[in-house]
Amino acid sequence: MAGRDFIAVIPARFASSRLPGKPLAEIAGEPMLAHVWRRAGQSAARRVVVATDDSRIEQAMAALGAEVVMTRADHPSGTDRLAEVAERLGLTDDAVLVNVQGDEPLIPPTLIDQVAGRLFDDPGASIATLAEPIAEVESLFNPNVVKVVRALDGRALYFSRAPLPWDREAWDRDAFATRPELLETDAWLRHIGLYAYRAGFLAEYRDWLPSPLERLEHLEQLRALHHGHAIQVALAREPHPAGVDTAEDLARVRALLTTDHDEPGGH
Repeated sequence: MAGRDFIAVIPARFASSRLPGKPLAEIAGEPMLAHVWRRAGQSAARRVVVATDDSRIEQAMAALGAEVVMTRADHPSGTDRLAEVAERLGLTDDAVLVNVQGDEPLIPPTLIDQVAGRLFDDPGASIATLAEPIAEVESLFNPNVVKVVRALDGRALYFSRAPLPWDREAWDRDAFATRPELLETDAWLRHIGLYAYRAGFLAEYRDWLPSPLERLEHLEQLRALHHGHAIQVALAREPHPAGVDTAEDLARVRALLTTDHDEPGGH
């Protein structure tokens, strides 16, 4: 990607309310974070950095040869941690960083490349992210599934936990049972939390207070829209596997990756 260089940054905290020590949870003989790091390394990123405030994570990843940047422990979000990384690395304002979640050991490298490319393709955008069509009524009405509405140029109009856009003819989930064709559209999109940022935006972001809409929805990307920054949203080129939030998720991913390692030619 000559002229389109980007850095993949993997923020990793040891503390987790539902799964303490999650980044170092063992999967197929390695910490979960190592699987994320290896997949990020298969992308076109010219550099992959693990950002953490925990010495246990630093030691485990450094032993594997990963570049680790130690950050402060008081960051309220991964975006704020990314801003510190950009400053510590001395990046120029137009440098592009992709925030790769540390609990997604199945992340396809192609999606990392896609989200970075989307930001390069829109010089006026500060952020790029991904989405995919919603195909189940349960997901549409699930507040844990974040919805995004886009403009014609692909820029985000709004993100919400509510079932947006709202179909005035299908005013509750029961309407979908009698009209399944309602979901045969790309009007409803699930936001995928994979982001590309410009370093200059990150420097501004960390000085902003949470916006009123962000406090209501508990979605930090609304802070960028509140301050007038454009967010490009691309439809993911391939499915985005679920990450690890619970012990059940960890067991599911362990089964998948252990099987992969056991197969001839597995890595």
